[in-house]
Amino acid sequence: MQRRHVLGAMGLGSLLLAPAVGVRAATDIRFALDWDFQGPNVPFLIAEARGYFAAEGLSVRIDRSRGSADAVTRVASGVYQMGFADINRVIEFSATHPRQLVKAVMMIYDAAALGIYALPSSGIVTPADLAGRKLGGPATDASFRLFPAFATHEGLDPASVTRIDIDVERREAMLLQGEVDVISGYYFSVMLKLADMGVDPRGVVVMLYKDHGLDFYGNAVIASERFIAEQPDAVAAFNRAVARAMQDLMADPYGVIEMVHAHHPHIDAELEKQRLTLALAVNILTTRVWNDGFGDVDPARLARSIDQLAGALSLEQKPTVDMVWTDRFLPAPSARRLGG
Repeated sequence: MQRRHVLGAMGLGSLLLAPAVGVRAATDIRFALDWDFQGPNVPFLIAEARGYFAAEGLSVRIDRSRGSADAVTRVASGVYQMGFADINRVIEFSATHPRQLVKAVMMIYDAAALGIYALPSSGIVTPADLAGRKLGGPATDASFRLFPAFATHEGLDPASVTRIDIDVERREAMLLQGEVDVISGYYFSVMLKLADMGVDPRGVVVMLYKDHGLDFYGNAVIASERFIAEQPDAVAAFNRAVARAMQDLMADPYGVIEMVHAHHPHIDAELEKQRLTLALAVNILTTRVWNDGFGDVDPARLARSIDQLAGALSLEQKPTVDMVWTDRFLPAPSARRLGG
């Protein structure tokens, strides 16, 4: 939409001499990603590059982090006002830090990217085949931490599987070398790394938690309770800018990756196109999102996932839905419908 130009009517000189009536300074927001600049978190980079944040009166600084746990901690500390993180990490944090509330304010991954992965040579086909095997993954990885919930749901004793804490940089290599039988991690990260190491993705044994009765939500926009209380309009404005960027993403997924690459040349554009394609197919564009739009959650579903997570992690305090989620700042449903 073109904006009407008023310089001619007012006169440039009079405009420059006129007092700045009603002009407000932009609201500063430090925003922590869940990892590096990647395809699945590109909506925030679109909103930055195309001026959608600025149009909402926001000055947003986007920083990388070392995972969802890091992003949640940064926001809870108050150093960052908002971020992008796995809501399951928010739930766990709220259970152990009830006085440092962090809330999800807009859901991006309607389905969590959590899962475990094995090679055909392992002989693992079903969850029952995991008994007596070695599962490797970073101790901070949500898939690794929530494995007991997956195992219990599948009738497998979690203690029958040896879990080994391994560095994320060595995870796939240890699987290929046979040091572990199965690994955990985000679907789009593990599959792309294995493919880069010469593994045919079609042969990988994939067990996504979402396909095995664990209906967890995934990554969401988060904000500190303090920032929500002090700057509610800024939270709503941030969400509006992201919703606008999501429409751009749907209109031209590969094009927006190229656009972001121009602003952040360190990004491997072709790799992130692949990562985005996997995330859209598995985590973002679910049937629910196609039917109802993105951003919101079903409180009953979220409550069930809190129950499952609390059981898997033996949480002494179980947060309520209202402690970890609010829909107060969501844009109108029409702005959150994707694909026309």
